Amino acid sequence: MNRNDSGATAALTAIGRNIGRVMRGQELAVRRLLAAFAAGGHVLLEDSPGTGKTTLAKALARSVGAEFQRVQFTADLMPSDIVGVSVYDQERREFRFHEGPVFTHVLLADEINRASPRTQSALLEAMAEGQVSVEGKTRKLASVFFVIATQNPVEFQGTYPLPEAQMDRFMMRFRPGYVDPERELEILSDQERSHPLETIGPVASVEDVLAVREGVRAVRIAEELKRHIIAVVRATRGRPGVELGASPRASLAMMHAARALALLDGSDFATPEHVREAAVPVIAHRLVLDPQARFSGLTPEAVVEEILSETPSPV
Repeated sequence: MNRNDSGATAALTAIGRNIGRVMRGQELAVRRLLAAFAAGGHVLLEDSPGTGKTTLAKALARSVGAEFQRVQFTADLMPSDIVGVSVYDQERREFRFHEGPVFTHVLLADEINRASPRTQSALLEAMAEGQVSVEGKTRKLASVFFVIATQNPVEFQGTYPLPEAQMDRFMMRFRPGYVDPERELEILSDQERSHPLETIGPVASVEDVLAVREGVRAVRIAEELKRHIIAVVRATRGRPGVELGASPRASLAMMHAARALALLDGSDFATPEHVREAAVPVIAHRLVLDPQARFSGLTPEAVVEEILSETPSPV
């Protein structure tokens, strides 16, 4: 591995270690978050309240010295509450644009499915294009713009399910989950007097993050492994029980995520293991199952696991 890529791995490792000081027992969630962050994607955290989703987002932002904004999504949230609005300045006698919370580095979109589709679509442009259109004018977002959205998987009253187009914009979806009793005891001890978030500072900079993303693009991936990714993604289309399979965007996300995982491991090339590791969090949320399949208990995660077991992996 060249010197620059080695530095990128070191930066990612330092960020992960720093987050780990706050997120006890969440090594897998931190690894997936860092992979998506390094690859330039966005993540959807779907889990019960109190599992550390907000803390995870704040710990990441603090670890890289990044600007952080949190938006609590509600039914009455308007697109202008996300992207910003022009307000008339009486003294200057002109309209001045007031930036919304998307003009940041790390944006936590809390309970995103509680906002109306119109507001969700405003965030979609920001996630997809790295820009927003306000009053006929396009405004660029920060060079590092990372969305961490959350939603409660069991509470549906007063919610608007994310459309397939928006689900497809998230590189990964995963569930942090509950920690074991020993780790939960450590959490209680850590927060007995203060929150550990108050004690962590930046171990990297936004410029380091840009260098990390360059490092991800430098990771090699073999032609055979690209074909394997395509085979896995294509197998989701037309599969019994699946109404809508994964698109070519899923193939791209899988490739980028695998390369980011390789960089995390200090490797200058992606392996079949990295592709398998990326498959479920990258593909599952993009699948739409038919009602009969859902009623029978089939899950998108199980579909992806079945495909992985059926698809020969390159040596």
